[in-house]
Amino acid sequence: MQVPKKTGNSKLVKKLNKEEVLQQVVLHGQISRADISKQTQLSRPCVSALVDEMIQEGLLQEVGMGDSKGGRKPILLEYNYQAYAIAGAIFEGSTLDMAIADMKGEFLARYRKRLAQPANGETVIEDLAAGLDRLLRESGIPRERLLGMGVGLQGVTQRGSGTVSFSPSTGWMGSPIQQTIEARLGLPVIIDNDVNMMTLGEYVRGAGVGHTNVVYMYVGTGIGAGIILDGQFYRGSREAAGEIGFMMIGPVHNRPNGASGVFETHYSIPGIQEQAKGFLSDLQEGSSVIEELIRHAKQNAEAKELLADVYRHWAYGMANIISILNPEILILSGEMVHVDGEGVKQIHEWLREWVPEVPNLEKASLGERAGLIGAVHSVLEAFPFTRLLDKE
Repeated sequence: MQVPKKTGNSKLVKKLNKEEVLQQVVLHGQISRADISKQTQLSRPCVSALVDEMIQEGLLQEVGMGDSKGGRKPILLEYNYQAYAIAGAIFEGSTLDMAIADMKGEFLARYRKRLAQPANGETVIEDLAAGLDRLLRESGIPRERLLGMGVGLQGVTQRGSGTVSFSPSTGWMGSPIQQTIEARLGLPVIIDNDVNMMTLGEYVRGAGVGHTNVVYMYVGTGIGAGIILDGQFYRGSREAAGEIGFMMIGPVHNRPNGASGVFETHYSIPGIQEQAKGFLSDLQEGSSVIEELIRHAKQNAEAKELLADVYRHWAYGMANIISILNPEILILSGEMVHVDGEGVKQIHEWLREWVPEVPNLEKASLGERAGLIGAVHSVLEAFPFTRLLDKE
């Protein structure tokens, strides 16, 4: 990093020096004042004065003694990850899941609510505001210490313009939803597709760690995918990449304006439940349709046939993705995590037959936390530590 010249306006110089100190603390985790001085080439008195000020501001804290290199043991400094907080929210089907996290991304409080159906944009935003108020109370975080919120939404989101171009479930069709949420909550907001948020969560904390070419395939109330190529999200020209629910997999039908795609209509959770209603009429809310199909397939030929049909059509979607993107890893999530070992083996055998290179197939490891972790991380990415100095 090029060290800025320590000239010009004294307030600017001080801010630049504080940025350097903060960067060194965050980079090293724990570091002494003397080592900060060596790394930044700032004088020890200057570093001590800046550190003392940042301790008073709540950004840094002393955490114990380091090893002695001759003489007194140095006092180690650490960034105070509780100095500020970040909120995350995911709308998934009929559920709103929210959390407040510290600057390490560790959850401090969490809130989950079933939304009234049918949902509409206005009531959803009010649910979001009420959930945030509850999280602030439970965590004890003052609102002014909240840096921002990441929000995962169903549909095609345009992050640049802050709009949702396609979301039949809420009616947010081209509306400036990001600005509307920011105005209601009074804080910066980052929006993204819900599956993209889940993908980011698994990429930074879950099954995708250590991989640079990742596809996350999700089956829930809809079907979607998150795509990371060479370590970067691939979103497409209009940010609609990954809308695999519109693949022509399954019986083709005339799609009314705003309706689901062919693949999603037949092989999302509602689509599978519709096909299984003859023998899964007693399916309890919150139960896994795949787990129930596996259980019924042991005695019921119709259930066994439907289960094989679902697996095969999900595998068709995977083959299409693999043949175009050639990922290192394909993460199976949502309802797909309930596929048993025999089912995964069968899917893998089909893929070996159909495509030249089969990636690792891994089940998502973070469960319901994936989207929230991604939503929080999206704010951490957009809000560098050095910008915290502007908050003082």
